[in-house]
Amino acid sequence: MPAAPEPPVKIRLREVTKGFAGRIVLDGLDFEVREGESVVVLGGSGTGKSVLLKHMIGLLRPDGGTVEVDGRDLATLAGPELTAFRRRFGMAFQEGALFDSMSVWDNVAFPLLRAGWPKAKRAERVAECLEMVHLEGAGRKMPAELSGGMRRRVGFARAIALEPRILLFDEPNTGLDPVIKAVIDELILELQDKLQSTAVTITHDLTSAFRIADRIALLFRGRIVAYAPPEEFRALPDARVQQFIRGLASGPLTE
Repeated sequence: MPAAPEPPVKIRLREVTKGFAGRIVLDGLDFEVREGESVVVLGGSGTGKSVLLKHMIGLLRPDGGTVEVDGRDLATLAGPELTAFRRRFGMAFQEGALFDSMSVWDNVAFPLLRAGWPKAKRAERVAECLEMVHLEGAGRKMPAELSGGMRRRVGFARAIALEPRILLFDEPNTGLDPVIKAVIDELILELQDKLQSTAVTITHDLTSAFRIADRIALLFRGRIVAYAPPEEFRALPDARVQQFIRGLASGPLTE
């Protein structure tokens, strides 16, 4: 039987450059994510992983190159059109990034309120989202009452509130113990499956990367220098990949 055709490209970055105060962060970066994939971007601290993620959602504009989502060049969108386009995305920030003055319920309802959903429909959707992240009954709690893992899950519930087609996870496991990391990884896969979405996760946690990824990319000096399915990635002879996997102090990543 002939091989099934590859899914269409959902996100495409072409020759993207970005710098801050004279420092180049992204340097002619090329990157593609196909529809329905779970892609993980690895890289050390300060390599530009969050900058890459913010370009995908249009929070940052490239100095050069193009960012396309569903075939649309984000540079052609502005104002209300860009705001509406961003609703295709759900972004879960580091450590949840919750509003500490709001209850769990109000945190999850916030994007629905901004999007103009009526009260009854908001209430129904918030309940659905809390159920999907296994936090039924937690709506009245305040963020200060939650564990680190629970805060992440509330952040996930808020990220999926508008039923996005693309999920972006920014260091979802930072500071969590190994058991809770595994719980969060399973939830990422569960949400992607339920929503039939495309997912991009940035992390430096190898265990999580190999657990959730269909493909893994390594970001180094502003470019994607390796990109492959997990087992192929693990076997790549590239010295930068092997240094990262083995956690070696010396090598091209630290030169």
